[in-house]
Amino acid sequence: MKNGIAGRKGFGLVELLVTAAIAAIVILGIGVTIMDNHRGWQKMYSRVYSDAVIDGHVARRTFDEVVRKSRAKNILLDETGDQLELRYFSNIAAKMPDRYAKFYLAGTELKLEQGIWNAAETNPKSCLTTATICSNVSSCGFARENESVQMVLQIDNGARIATVVSSALMHN
Repeated sequence: MKNGIAGRKGFGLVELLVTAAIAAIVILGIGVTIMDNHRGWQKMYSRVYSDAVIDGHVARRTFDEVVRKSRAKNILLDETGDQLELRYFSNIAAKMPDRYAKFYLAGTELKLEQGIWNAAETNPKSCLTTATICSNVSSCGFARENESVQMVLQIDNGARIATVVSSALMHN
């Protein structure tokens, strides 16, 4: 009887099955947690780096740069708020504004036209460049309040809608 069932060392079949089941549950739980975290990371990455968000950042930065060059009395806003035109100085020594910039919506693209402004001529504007700031724009509006100008832009790339609100204060 010494060598019988009671004297054996090691694990039985039931003990091994219970241990294997517990290990499988733990591994499955860890796997589900890793997959859920990966899915969440991908979702957040696509939100932060989507085309709509990047276009919104570019539009905000460009709008801010251009408006900060202008003077309050040199800003023209159309009645509907769809276009914004401003005049600014090309350098510090200039006595009168000699440059202009115009933001406008062309289809689904926000455009920026920049050029030379000469108030003494009958046709004072001479366009130098026209650039597309961002695409997939569903709406764009401009407003003016005293020394600042605001742009409200909505970008829809089909997968994501980004709303950009930017205010810039004129410095000149």
